[in-house]
Amino acid sequence: MLTPVRSRPLRAALLAVCGLLLAPLAFGKPEVYPLPPRDTDLVGELGIDYAHSEDTFLDIARRAGLGYDEIVAANPGVDRWLPGEGTPVVLPTRHILPAAPREGIVVNLPEMRLYYYPKVRAGQAPTVRTYAVSIGRMDWHSPLGRTTITAKQVDPPWIPPASIKAEHAAKGDPLPDIIPGGPDNPLGTRAMRLGIPGYLIHGTNNPNGIGMRVTHGCIRMYPEDVEELFPEVPVGTPVMLVNQTAKLGWFAGQLYLEYHSPLEEDEIPTEQQIADTVAAIHAQLGNDVRLISPDIVETVVRQASGIPVAITE
Repeated sequence: MLTPVRSRPLRAALLAVCGLLLAPLAFGKPEVYPLPPRDTDLVGELGIDYAHSEDTFLDIARRAGLGYDEIVAANPGVDRWLPGEGTPVVLPTRHILPAAPREGIVVNLPEMRLYYYPKVRAGQAPTVRTYAVSIGRMDWHSPLGRTTITAKQVDPPWIPPASIKAEHAAKGDPLPDIIPGGPDNPLGTRAMRLGIPGYLIHGTNNPNGIGMRVTHGCIRMYPEDVEELFPEVPVGTPVMLVNQTAKLGWFAGQLYLEYHSPLEEDEIPTEQQIADTVAAIHAQLGNDVRLISPDIVETVVRQASGIPVAITE
């Protein structure tokens, strides 16, 4: 049984946490986090940005290295197209590491986020980098499973597959047989080929789509992010593509829950999402789980803010 220790509304709990962790951030993002020990699963801290008069969430997200959908989820009730001068915008820059080996590249599709664990060099401490990405649309799924980086290319040309050419032709927007490499190429200036045929991790000529389901299955990154990551990733690097809506992790003796909306094609009813998350908590802690409030798990799942929330004392 999930046993509540005391009742406390999630909003009040989040405000208490935010009061401790939120601070104005300089524009830009931390590129590298120290890799925590095995008994700790959280990296980063929440941040806050104060919107300029002309800002949209697209502008704020890119400044912070975030994706569009994740900044929307973290700021319910805030106008995404015109937050307004001085409006505080929560930056969800604290993450639970995915439940996967801490090696190579891990992409969590519902989170639309890539984690990179570089090999530790002599005399250096282990680190992890994390980047916002776009994934495949509902009708063009991104793949799941284990693969590797099999090739890398600077300024890759794009040869549109027949299926994509047919889609564009049906819209009255025919594509050429080949689009030369360069910054105007849909693949951007860098591409890393996966061992799964037809799929890449690559840049883009349309950075406004980062953090959304807009690709034909590839993993798409901000131009500046892929150019930073590209030279660090050797051919042969392992890649894990996972589907983890509920991420559980430990920090300072407390269990945290970070929840992301499931992929639409999975068609998981909300009550089933809650039941699955409760089952995952039982699997970690057994049957006698002491929660900070009786409805904390249900509330975190329903809100799907993508922000890690402490759920146990």
